[in-house]
Amino acid sequence: MSTETTDNGGERLSLSPRLILKLAAGLLVLALIVAAAAVFWLNHQLKLSLPKLEGTLVVAGLSQPVDIERDSLGVPTIRGGNRFDVALAQGFVHAQDRFFQMDLMRRRGAGELSILVGSGALGADHRYRRHRFRTRARRQVEAMPVEERRLLDAYTTGVNAALKAMEAPPFEYLALRTEPVPWRPEDTLLVVYSMYFELHDDRGRRDSAWGLLHDILGPEVYEFLAPWGTEWDTPVVGEPIELPPTPGPEILDLRTLHTTGLLDRKGDSFDERPPIEPPGSNNWAVAGVHTARGGAILASDMHLALSVPNIWYRASLVYPNPENPGRQRRITGVTLPGVQFVIAGSNEHIAWGLTNTYGDWVDLIVLEPTGGDPFTYETPDGIASFDRPQEVIEIKGGKAEVIEVLETIWGPVIDEDYRGRRRVLKWIAHDPRAVSSGILGLEAARSVEEAVEAANRAGSPPQNFAVADADGRVAWTVMGPIPKRFGFDGRLPGSWADGSRGWSGWLEPGEYPRIVDPEGGKVWSANNRVVDGAMMGGIGHGGYILGARARQIRDRLSELRDGIDEKDLLAIQLDDQALFLERWQRLLLDTLTAAAVAENPRRGELRELVENWGGQAAIDSVGFRMVRAFRNFLTDQVLESLTAICKLADARFDHNLLNQSEGPVWRLVSERPLHLLDPQYQNWDEQLLAAVDTTIDYFEERYSRLADATWGARNTARIRHPLSQFMPGVGHWLDMPADPLPGDANMPRVQSPTFGASERMVVSPGDEGRGIFHMPTGQSGHPLSPHYRDGHQAWVEGEPTPFLPGPPVHLLQLLPAHTGAGSSP
Repeated sequence: MSTETTDNGGERLSLSPRLILKLAAGLLVLALIVAAAAVFWLNHQLKLSLPKLEGTLVVAGLSQPVDIERDSLGVPTIRGGNRFDVALAQGFVHAQDRFFQMDLMRRRGAGELSILVGSGALGADHRYRRHRFRTRARRQVEAMPVEERRLLDAYTTGVNAALKAMEAPPFEYLALRTEPVPWRPEDTLLVVYSMYFELHDDRGRRDSAWGLLHDILGPEVYEFLAPWGTEWDTPVVGEPIELPPTPGPEILDLRTLHTTGLLDRKGDSFDERPPIEPPGSNNWAVAGVHTARGGAILASDMHLALSVPNIWYRASLVYPNPENPGRQRRITGVTLPGVQFVIAGSNEHIAWGLTNTYGDWVDLIVLEPTGGDPFTYETPDGIASFDRPQEVIEIKGGKAEVIEVLETIWGPVIDEDYRGRRRVLKWIAHDPRAVSSGILGLEAARSVEEAVEAANRAGSPPQNFAVADADGRVAWTVMGPIPKRFGFDGRLPGSWADGSRGWSGWLEPGEYPRIVDPEGGKVWSANNRVVDGAMMGGIGHGGYILGARARQIRDRLSELRDGIDEKDLLAIQLDDQALFLERWQRLLLDTLTAAAVAENPRRGELRELVENWGGQAAIDSVGFRMVRAFRNFLTDQVLESLTAICKLADARFDHNLLNQSEGPVWRLVSERPLHLLDPQYQNWDEQLLAAVDTTIDYFEERYSRLADATWGARNTARIRHPLSQFMPGVGHWLDMPADPLPGDANMPRVQSPTFGASERMVVSPGDEGRGIFHMPTGQSGHPLSPHYRDGHQAWVEGEPTPFLPGPPVHLLQLLPAHTGAGSSP
């Protein structure tokens, strides 16, 4: 080190290169020490939030000790002296492994996400808050029967005991720089309300689209494009519903409608996957007369959005039978963190599984103004004023927003239609029946009759309920509340002001649609129409999924010889044959004539790939992906041309809400009526070839060769933790592997990168030891836990793994406070 003279005569230090290197090295070492200390501190904090799995804990609220045994996958078996103590322990393990997930679900149900994650969630909070579910949940808790409330309070106590026992909060709160808020009894109901948002159309989008279609294009076109069913219908009771007649040119003639300017979309604006993926599921039950051991077998795989952690949490609950204290009840299956019941599973006498019904559980009501005060409206009893409660949305790091909700006698105002008329959402979720605890009755049910009775009394989003019992019998019904409509079928928006239409109450269990001991010994559902006639009347039409998946399940079941076992039914769950697309593959090959290929040589390569498509949604198939994309592009183009005028009237219109559009589109491309052809084409051959070229262009823009566009390259898992998309660099740590996955829509193995089987279960009640179970991710929501992803690979590969928990490797005993033993949280 030396000094040198500056221009103004002063001196400054001069550092030698050697000294600079030493200082730089020292700073680097210091930085590494600081970084290592930060990593050590972070790792230490994360480990502090890992759950306690062994030893004893004193928990206030218990009446007797409870044992929590965990197996090698972290699946708990909870053994208690009564159902209330078991509920407390269930809340305890849910909070230990999944509290952040529970927190997100209660906040979604309440419209309170912004206080946790900031203004980015404000749009969601506005959408959810207008239903005022926290207020409804509090009222429901206050009105609960004593025993129901006692069970809920026990669960709540267990959740908060686990929070208190943690040495550090779950890691997500460290990342968000906030603290977890204790659980409240109404929060459990909010988790159920969150599932209503997941499974129902809380914005009335389908009714709105159908209403617009009816108003703009007329009833004939509406019935044709939004039919009750198609030739793919596969109900357990009834037949396919014939498609209405094709509208003639006197009703709709696209050649004279001058909509070409609305249809100038470029090929790259299309996507090979329609933007709407309705939540759905499969379930079926096979009577004992067809099985290898004489017991009925249930298969259930519920299809939902996939995330980390998985929506379900496995558990086995064991407690004395109150009706026969000398015997134990054991209920095993999947639970929903935040809720004190088993959602789907087996109690050793019955096994049950669920699929979304797509019945009609919402109605859009068009309000009639009074002509004076803008805050009044017409009702059957005269003029009424809106209730105008104020809702405060707290925002992390920002100023709170106050919104005013307009409440009517039917429900909240949610929007205005294309004519500027206010609309109200009438939704079963707003009624106290929506969140009753009738599902608890399934724990005690011993026969299909007792099971369907309990299901009909349960408060949940209405589900197709399939059940098998230990005597070899099977049944189907709807679980959840069903309204009684009068004056209309519920599909179209309209005024209720004159009292000629509306809801007059609720079905009683004896009025529910039921199928018990069907002649063929099998029941099935795949979000399709399950029944017809009077049984269908109460359920209504809320956008049933196309029946192709249900047909493939039914046909696969029919192909099985008697002697069916669990692995046979798992094979159906994993069936990825593209039977639905076979006719589209033939159509594509018929379109790619020698003349068409000669006109554009690129079409020849496509034809070769399609000829050798393999007929499966296999990860290495290119032809499957090409056929699928061609079908989606052509369907999109046909529907856009037919409904362009609807989009012009209301930009919110989305033809993807027409779930049964396969029927009318296939008829059009088969019969090829000129008056319903997009006017930018001279004939249907030209439109089909345009869809072919759109398909080729789409893949050539994304791949160097068409042969590289495998289905696995598109259908690659993106199963992510909610925080990973906001925290760059942590995805490899928080998210599941990017596995290429077989399967698709319209086949039993439903699969997309972010959607699919949230569980697979095959079980015969009373013979659970032979049962099979899969679940993506793992039991734990903590990335340092060995159970964060240890069940995932079996789910990816379809490898059979046991339904029942394995031998215990950890034992945690919860002790009542009056014992004076153990540590206290």
